[in-house]
Amino acid sequence: FRREYEIIRNLSGEGVVEAYALEKDRGYLVMVLEDFGGMSLDRLLPSMTMDLRTFLNLAIKVAGALEMIHGQGVVHKDINPSHIVWNPETSLVKIIDFGIAEILPPGKQAVRSPEVMEGTLAYMSPEQTGRMNRTVDHRTDLYSLGVTLYEMVTNRLPFVAGDALEMVHAHVARTPVPPHKINPEVPEMISNIILKLMAKTVEERYQSAAGLKADLQQCLAQYQ
Repeated sequence: FRREYEIIRNLSGEGVVEAYALEKDRGYLVMVLEDFGGMSLDRLLPSMTMDLRTFLNLAIKVAGALEMIHGQGVVHKDINPSHIVWNPETSLVKIIDFGIAEILPPGKQAVRSPEVMEGTLAYMSPEQTGRMNRTVDHRTDLYSLGVTLYEMVTNRLPFVAGDALEMVHAHVARTPVPPHKINPEVPEMISNIILKLMAKTVEERYQSAAGLKADLQQCLAQYQ
């Protein structure tokens, strides 16, 4: 908990919720966090219809927040709708919950090969499952963001499984149905971007949040 507080305190940029204090209350540690009037996407999305312009603006802001986080040597490792907070009134988007985040020392490109699964299973990258014999780096967040964007445009997860083992197999080996085949209102280019984020091997994914943001901005410019 202290470590999470220190990570948030040391991140500078508006894409991360601010941590004001770490206090003790009745024997428990309490983290005092910024309240900017937002709500997590997992609570917002079920009750709202999102048009393409709103989706692109939101996705660009999340990609920008990840670009900032990765640029300061932090891998979040648990990107999913419950950890992305959005205020539709002000358009502010912030990422929360750095409980399992890792700091990459200067010059180091990857965290390590996971010995145990960490994160939220439905959004977990193949390398996070421990079945790929691959180290985890910033591109694991891009996979999890891909699953999140998939859910945003289709209102469903790319993989549905009966148990944890089946879900792990899906992330490692199954190919998701392209989003535009589920929701015809999703342009094929957006669908391709999401599938690229969800590539099984890190080399086939976007290599940076900045690259993703640039492509999404190009899509928004063409749409407008």
